[in-house]
Amino acid sequence: MKAASVLVVGSVNLDIVATAPTLPRPGETVIGATLQRHPGGKGANQALALARLGAEVRLWARVGDDAFADEALALLEAEGVDLTGVTRLPGATTGVALIGVDGAGENQILVASGANALPTPGDLPAGIDRALLCQLECPLDVVAAAVRRAEGFVALNLAPFAALPQDCLERADLVVVNQIEAEALGAAAARIGGALAVTLGAAGAQLFRRGSLTAQAQPPRVEPVDATGAGDVFTAALVVALLEGRSDSEALRFACVAAALSTTRPGAQPACPRRQDVEALLSGEGS
Repeated sequence: MKAASVLVVGSVNLDIVATAPTLPRPGETVIGATLQRHPGGKGANQALALARLGAEVRLWARVGDDAFADEALALLEAEGVDLTGVTRLPGATTGVALIGVDGAGENQILVASGANALPTPGDLPAGIDRALLCQLECPLDVVAAAVRRAEGFVALNLAPFAALPQDCLERADLVVVNQIEAEALGAAAARIGGALAVTLGAAGAQLFRRGSLTAQAQPPRVEPVDATGAGDVFTAALVVALLEGRSDSEALRFACVAAALSTTRPGAQPACPRRQDVEALLSGEGS
C-alpha cells in the first residue's frame, strides 16, 4: 500500500507538563506536582502521529530562534518528518503550552503562541499538491489560504475552535471536532462538504456525512495516564485511514484505537503510537 502523503500546516510548541493528583480550581494552589517537558503543538503532534502511522509528512510551521525550538523539533526530526517548511524567526519565541494533568489523565492547557501567531498567507507555498491537514493554533487567514490552495484531500481539526469562512468548510473532505467544538460549530456543520467526525472522549467517536450518521466506534479499555494529545492522534489516524481507502467504520475504529493507546503514556508526542501497535490491538479486538 502506498503511503499517504500529507502536508501539515500548524503549530509547534514546547509542552511544560505538571502532573498532580488533582487540578486546581480558580484561586487554588495545588502542591506536590511533578514536572516534565515534551515537544508539542497540535500541528507538530499530528505530524508526528501521521509519521508513526506510516504517512509521508511535511510540516509547515514557525518557531523562534531559541533553545525551545530545538527541543520542540527533536522528535519530529528523529522520526523523519520533513521540516523544510519550518522556519526559525529571528527575535521570536517558540510557542509554549503550560499543561496540568490530574490523576485520571484529564488536562488543562494554557498556550503562549509565540512564533505560531506570526505567519501570513503570503508565506505559504503557491500550490499544495498533497493531502492537507490544518488545526487552528496558527492564524485563521493562513489556514483559510492553505485550504484554498489545496488541490487534494483537505482535513480540518477545528481546535481550538474558531469560525472559518464558509468556503473552507464546504471544501473540507474531513472536519474533526470534540463535543464542545461540535456545539460551537452548530448549524455551520451543515455546510461541511465531506465528513464530520465528533470525538466523545471515553465514549468513542461518531462520523457523519451530510447530517447522517455513517459510523460510530468505541475505544478499547486502557489504563489512561495522560490524555494530552489524544485528539491529535485521533485526527491523524482518521486522516491516514481515510486516505488509505478504509470504510468510514474501519477508519473510525482505527482512529479510536490509536487515540486510546496514546493515553497510556505521558506526553503528547512521546505517546504517539506506532502503526504496528495499533494494528496489533485492532487484531486482538477482532479475535
